Amino acid sequence: MAHSKIFLKNRALGYVSNHIPLVTRYIDRRKENLIVTCVGNAFHTYGCAHFTLLSVSGTHPGEITCLAADTYHIYTACENVIYAWRRGTELKRTYKGHECSVHTLLPFGPHLISVDEDCNVKIWDIKSEEIIVELSFSNRVFKITTLMHPNTYMNKVLFGSEQGQLQLWNIKIAKLIYTFNGWNTPVTALEQAPAVDVVAVGLSDGRIILHNLKYNESLFELVQDWGSVISISFRTDGHPIMATGSLEGHIVFWNLEEQKVESQLHKAHFGAVTGLKYLPNEPLLVSSSPDNSLKLWIFDLADGAGRLLRIREAHAEPPTGIRFYGNEGHNILTAGSDSSLRIFSTVTEILNKSLGRASFNRKASKKKGRTIADPMIMPPITTFAAETTREKEWDNIVATHSGLGTVTTWSSNQAKMGAFKLFPEKFKGNRNVFATTVCLTKCGNFVIIGYNTGHVEKFNMQSGIHRGSYGNDVGAHNGPVKGVMVGPLNQTVITAGRDGFIQFWDFKPKKGITEPKAKLVMDEPIEWLRYHSDSSLVAVALEDFSVVVIDLDTRRIVRRFEGHEGRITDACFNPDSRWLITASMDCTIRVWDVPSSNLIDIFQVPEACTSLHFSPTGEFLATTHVCNLGVYLWSNRTLYSHISLKAINKDDPIPMIGLPGSVVEVSDIAEDELVELEPEYVSPEQLQNDLITMSGFANSKWQNILNIDIVRKRNKPREALKAPENAPFFLPTIPSLELKFDFSNVKNMEANKKLITHPDIQNLTIFSKALLSVENNEFHEVVEKFKYMSPSSIDFEIQSLSADENTTQTLLLQFMKMIHYMMEKKTDFELAQAYLSVFLKWHGTEITKNESLRNYLSTLQEVQSKNWFLLRDKLFYNLSVVQALKKM
Repeated sequence: MAHSKIFLKNRALGYVSNHIPLVTRYIDRRKENLIVTCVGNAFHTYGCAHFTLLSVSGTHPGEITCLAADTYHIYTACENVIYAWRRGTELKRTYKGHECSVHTLLPFGPHLISVDEDCNVKIWDIKSEEIIVELSFSNRVFKITTLMHPNTYMNKVLFGSEQGQLQLWNIKIAKLIYTFNGWNTPVTALEQAPAVDVVAVGLSDGRIILHNLKYNESLFELVQDWGSVISISFRTDGHPIMATGSLEGHIVFWNLEEQKVESQLHKAHFGAVTGLKYLPNEPLLVSSSPDNSLKLWIFDLADGAGRLLRIREAHAEPPTGIRFYGNEGHNILTAGSDSSLRIFSTVTEILNKSLGRASFNRKASKKKGRTIADPMIMPPITTFAAETTREKEWDNIVATHSGLGTVTTWSSNQAKMGAFKLFPEKFKGNRNVFATTVCLTKCGNFVIIGYNTGHVEKFNMQSGIHRGSYGNDVGAHNGPVKGVMVGPLNQTVITAGRDGFIQFWDFKPKKGITEPKAKLVMDEPIEWLRYHSDSSLVAVALEDFSVVVIDLDTRRIVRRFEGHEGRITDACFNPDSRWLITASMDCTIRVWDVPSSNLIDIFQVPEACTSLHFSPTGEFLATTHVCNLGVYLWSNRTLYSHISLKAINKDDPIPMIGLPGSVVEVSDIAEDELVELEPEYVSPEQLQNDLITMSGFANSKWQNILNIDIVRKRNKPREALKAPENAPFFLPTIPSLELKFDFSNVKNMEANKKLITHPDIQNLTIFSKALLSVENNEFHEVVEKFKYMSPSSIDFEIQSLSADENTTQTLLLQFMKMIHYMMEKKTDFELAQAYLSVFLKWHGTEITKNESLRNYLSTLQEVQSKNWFLLRDKLFYNLSVVQALKKM
């Protein structure tokens, strides 16, 4: 299975409803009405009491095409398969049999009726999942658009068609009861009226027909001025009111007794009112729309009109920008094409809030309210910047708008649009000037704005007063300003222009100075700047689809990343600035390792990513995509598992990964795919020949060898040890740090094998015997045994080398060869020095008397000096580097 090395799909935020009509259910145990809305490949369940999200269903294999519900189940259709869910999350039944996509469902007692695109009607037994009756219609003659069950009509279902006819069927015997000629206009909605035998028929030309099925007579006809009637609902609390929804987003309320319009909600939604349901026996109406909103209206005003009681909404148009807000990574600030700013919480959807839509006249827009179309709405937000430092005192968010020179301010603390609209006086009357980029200082006091004319202006956030300009009268750049940023200490302003220049200005320029203090020239026009607030790294996107990283301290290009095949839309650094994540219109998201300059991860998404940002805690990557209303979270799995981040070959295939769903997804990636197994690294004894390697033992291991006399004196018991009367039986052990038994004197029980020991070595220790048995100067095994002896045992063994006169010279020479072997290998340096020191201490006199030993000592001295000079040079070099760093 294809997957990203670093990121796993987590979940999607910001989805409330789409074009599928909502469904309401009354749960007797909860004493509450539940609202079910579709959000693509899953559905949400909300409680009416507080409009809280109660559950999110499992993910469907595709988009949900229709919804229905009864007392026990919620039914969904995805392509040609129907699913039944309990409690909104538990999949209970699956119905398979359709060959085309299912577009309409109707629970009907113990049965479920489904209609597909080919007008095949199937009636299912809900419990057994079997098809009971099948009906086939022709799309040319009678294309079913909607259906309903008339009250008191046992086993009867009424079908509405695109041709305008109605047909009443008995589904138990699969027989057509009656055909209503209709009105030669497609039927778009059918709804049972409170009166028996009466059905409201909504037509595509805007007419609503109240028709009596029993007598096949139309009681009266109403005309909706807003076009096609796509939803109808009747009030059931004693008021003769019918509500109809239109494609324009208006809701019209009709007085059925007077047969006229009672009231209307003009622009109740920004999109078509596809879902419209009165709650049973309550003055409450729920409406949903593809504008990604769910609204609850209450009718308690004196004139009977409705007002908005509760609302759940998100972006009605795809978000254009996204940034994590704050240092905890719990809030995401987004700007949408619908001119609104919103804050989404990654912890709980209860904390989501809207900062409103940008308006030229906020007070006038507020008086008109949500339900009135507002001509004062500003164009979509293109870029924005936010700082948390002064969020309690004054506005802390600034935003630019498409084609406007005015920059708006916002307050996250008060969750509303600010009072200031920043625009320089020198541009008054010039409609060709518009803001292209914006930046807030870390202190939250100033905002730097770049314009398409090349000008860069500074404003005060608290007062909205213009505080200065950068550059001359013509501007700071020859062409649009594509990026601005301010250093963390408010000393330097960095501006980037379409002319390919990156310029460095003093934050408080001196009078008369119109030139920057430093300048960098890029080989391509610049698209934008992205900087890391805690480091000196700045990512610059160029027009040739490459990204360069600039170090502000040295003012040089330190990295260049190439590989994207489309315009780069956004980029961000991870919290420690080791990674640069880039997104492009080639539908890929790439992760670059800044220290090694390698591409370490890449994956492809169905729709191009328009904006992305890494959470300050490093937990999530948040993305927005073309034609998608949601905000998508990706988990950073390097936080909780070992990932091998090797460089990716350019020729490797790019994995395609779908976008996360509304529910937290459990990855089905196998464990061996999740964690790339690497061979365990085992450090060699010697890394390089020009290095000296220590043994790695504790200092006391070799220091106690040199001071063994002091240690023995300190550990000498004050009183003499008393032997026990009945001494226990002990097995003889070898003197070492590890417990090993000595079986050298054990008699072999096999009679045929007899060991004959030479009389000259009968009195030698085990170590001395091992030294004598070494051939071709291979002392590796002897050294390993000697290293793990205790300090007192090592001292004893070295003293015992001269215990026997016949083998003294040979043993001393062999021990000196062993030391020479250790020095030549350049390993265990400190142990070799300690052994040599003790050896010379006990046998120095004997060496001076023997010519062969004396001659070999000079060979040993030569190797000793060579190793010491090598070690000394390394130590002096490191000391000089440390001293130089201290002086910096």
